[in-house]
Amino acid sequence: MRPIPNRRTLLGAALALPVVARAQPSWPDRPVRILVGFSPGGFTDILARVMATALHARFGQPFLVENRIGATGIIAADAVAKSAPDGHTLLLAHPTASAIAPALAQRLPFDAVRAFAPVTLLARQPHLLLVKGDSPWRSLGDLIAEAKRKPGSITFASSGVGSVQHIQGEQFCLAAGIEAVHVPYRGSAPTMIDIANGQVHWAIDGVAVSAPLIEAGQLRALGTANATRIARWPDVPTFAEQGVQGVVPGSWFGMMAPAGTPPAIIASLAQATKAALELPEVMRAMRSASADPGGLSPEEFVAFLAKETDGYRALAARTRISLD
Repeated sequence: MRPIPNRRTLLGAALALPVVARAQPSWPDRPVRILVGFSPGGFTDILARVMATALHARFGQPFLVENRIGATGIIAADAVAKSAPDGHTLLLAHPTASAIAPALAQRLPFDAVRAFAPVTLLARQPHLLLVKGDSPWRSLGDLIAEAKRKPGSITFASSGVGSVQHIQGEQFCLAAGIEAVHVPYRGSAPTMIDIANGQVHWAIDGVAVSAPLIEAGQLRALGTANATRIARWPDVPTFAEQGVQGVVPGSWFGMMAPAGTPPAIIASLAQATKAALELPEVMRAMRSASADPGGLSPEEFVAFLAKETDGYRALAARTRISLD
């Protein structure tokens, strides 16, 4: 795992940002919580922490990251949905609870469209298909051939049922015409550890957690679900180059508040987070994950979320993937 960026460096850089007008005279008047639905160490957690440090410097109140692990992010999202709409509880949003579950589950404890006030898209991260560093598989073709020789004997891991990684794994199996046993975890960090130790055979996951293990030879990347090769590993071909089509390319990350949060607070947060994306330490965290920064306006983020959810609904209609 990459170390968390130096707080003093990030604070100093954030103080150089243009002053963001306070949304309300009293906001924030106490610490602000940013809820993360996954375990520490993954990119969701890393991104939340670098943004928290930048926002602390900008607004003068602590922004505290709280990991509410469970139900692939739905527990954290539900807690934010039911929080007071006063700008003091935020969600580091992820496709699982914000687009996948609304499209693939019949019952959720919240209405994903009406329960939140989207602030901005923070980043998009490409994903890789990863196997143990000394695996005999050196291409997707090798993995697929083995799975076809031994149906049902190959396992794939994910960050939990209904996670992007789970959806990608199921899509990969469908596209490749293979069967594999899904093993859900509670985040990317424990997933990567067990693949490196040979407890599960493969997973499709992000760069932030896997990169150090790839570079240490503990993991091997067989392909990227991204539309293009990742600059950091130009020799790793895309899925499409290896004949596998139709797999979601990766994850995105955003910030949301409870519905009913005053528009002035949403606007102030959107302005501050967009400015923070240009800070050197935030940009360094992005580069370590091969992620592209976002910076959408609240209105653009609403449209983005609608399009994402529609895409997963179309997926549900084409397949038997369901969260019920």
